[in-house]
Amino acid sequence: MNPPYETMQVNASRQRSVEIVQHVAERIAHSVNQVIMGKRNEIRLTILGLLSQGHILIEDIPGVGKTMLAKALARSIGCSFSRIQFTPDMLPSDVTGVSLFNQKTREFEFRAGPIMAQIVLADEINRATPKTQAALLEAMEERQVTVDGTTYPMEEPFLLLATQNPIEYEGTFPLPEAQLDRFMLRIQLGYPSPADEIAVLSAQQMVHPLMNTYQVVSVQELIAAQTGVREVYVADEIKRYIVDLVTATRTHPDVSIGASPRGSLALFHTAQARAAMAGREYVLPDDVKAMAEVTLAHRIIVSPSVRIKRDINSRMIVHDALAATPVPGASSR
Repeated sequence: MNPPYETMQVNASRQRSVEIVQHVAERIAHSVNQVIMGKRNEIRLTILGLLSQGHILIEDIPGVGKTMLAKALARSIGCSFSRIQFTPDMLPSDVTGVSLFNQKTREFEFRAGPIMAQIVLADEINRATPKTQAALLEAMEERQVTVDGTTYPMEEPFLLLATQNPIEYEGTFPLPEAQLDRFMLRIQLGYPSPADEIAVLSAQQMVHPLMNTYQVVSVQELIAAQTGVREVYVADEIKRYIVDLVTATRTHPDVSIGASPRGSLALFHTAQARAAMAGREYVLPDDVKAMAEVTLAHRIIVSPSVRIKRDINSRMIVHDALAATPVPGASSR
């Protein structure tokens, strides 16, 4: 029996959306890979976060290419780019902007801060005080900034790519839980392999590869791809699997605070993006499993006594949840 005409139309629409997502992701990845050597998986995760309309936290030591990754991404899309170097003496107005009185017009004028860009690199975000870090909360969640009672919307697409040093470094402040929860992904770049590091030396002998990076995707194409990701089909069994995984992090005996409902949404949307980038118009359990650690681990707070006595971290909690949660049978439509 042939499927109904309406179902065939929906499937065809999803397939077209997936093709757009693949096309956009491949072009951005090829461009960024010319600048960041040997980090294909990390670049792929960054693009995945961009397509999922989420913010990304990169936790790593200085000098491994975090800034170059953000700049190469912005240049490849043709988006406006801004870099904020966080320091302990920074004020919230240094991030969001300030209203200044114009003597000529006798009116207050808004001077936008560096957050008012499409791709923002918040460098060493955990060097600022929690008060300054909190200035990002409204922009990250609601994609707007309120200064002196006036709200200014962010330009789409908006991506905050934040970096932080390992918390044991001197002069750092832990990110507030509310802010950590607003990051869709947390990734690490790590050191390049010796062969990749040699390639970096050769590539930068005369001129930095970033100078030869040009726009390969328009903003309109990116927004179309972001819309296409949301059209990827997710079966009810997969939705239940996501919720069961997140629930397992909350009921784990070694956890003080488990992943939030925002974590469920992050896992849901990144699984959609992973499926679309793989050329599928439906999500498989493998998509969920692959994205679980990078979307959930930073939202989990392990009990202090357990962390100290048994050296357990949040990534181990996610692995325990994956092992304990039954995997549903694959369902596609």
